[in-house]
Amino acid sequence: MMKTVRDWLATCERALAEAGLHFGHGTDNAHDESAWLVLHVLGVPLDGSFSAWDAPVSAAEAGEIQRLLDARIQQRKPLAYLLGQGWFCGLPFEVDESVLVPRSPIGELIQSGFSPWVQPRQVHRVLDLCTGSGCIAIATALHLDHVTVDAVDISDQALEVAQRNVDAHGVGDRVRLWRSDLFNDLGSQRWDLIVSNPPYVSAAEMERFPGEYRWEPALGFRARDEGLELVLRILRESAKHLQEQGVLICEVGEAAGRLEARLPQWPLTWIEFEHGGEGVFTIDRSKLEDAAARSALGGSSC
Repeated sequence: MMKTVRDWLATCERALAEAGLHFGHGTDNAHDESAWLVLHVLGVPLDGSFSAWDAPVSAAEAGEIQRLLDARIQQRKPLAYLLGQGWFCGLPFEVDESVLVPRSPIGELIQSGFSPWVQPRQVHRVLDLCTGSGCIAIATALHLDHVTVDAVDISDQALEVAQRNVDAHGVGDRVRLWRSDLFNDLGSQRWDLIVSNPPYVSAAEMERFPGEYRWEPALGFRARDEGLELVLRILRESAKHLQEQGVLICEVGEAAGRLEARLPQWPLTWIEFEHGGEGVFTIDRSKLEDAAARSALGGSSC
């Protein structure tokens, strides 16, 4: 007898759970990842509206579900890479192994217009450092339809993926891509808001990564100086690229404790998230200038 959608969901969930996989690339459990896999193959919306769980699954669909399930278990490759698509802020983005799978808690800030950390209507220019797939830049442009966004990455391969995502979402008139090592090739430009999810993982932490994370580009994770190299550069250089009332928002994940220990006097505000996530701070231009002037971070090197 032909299996139903419900049957395949149960089959996938059981197999994924028994395989001892790591979930963290769009889902955090076997049930949700199974639903993502099955519904993607069926070509139906992933917005929670699907209800035909007792509908039969065709032989062709069943074959594709089984293929993806086997690949997920045998290769420990993130499902987003197997599908060529990840989701961020409720939006689909093309992904491959040249970019990280979208999953930043910054998505929650985008959906609120970055309020209360900025006044959304007073933000006109946004800079997204280390853009990867372009998901933060594009989602920002779509949620704040009055802003322009400059999206920066050092990886040519990542920028190629980001360009395809810019084109797919039709925001090429408001999202510009730049190849640059952080601010190096951006001249003296200034922005109202700088957002960044830079590499912040130490070499020791990368050694402990689950197998799934090893499919992602090390360039998107690894940073020297206990994972703080790029974050310290961003803190040192952001003030001169922010407008007078400008704000920096930066994700440092598990490096948050090390950053606080390194810069105990810096007035970083750590953002609390309603839907989970941590390790994101905000600081405005005036505080950046004051803190840098009172610390070694204001010097010529980190």
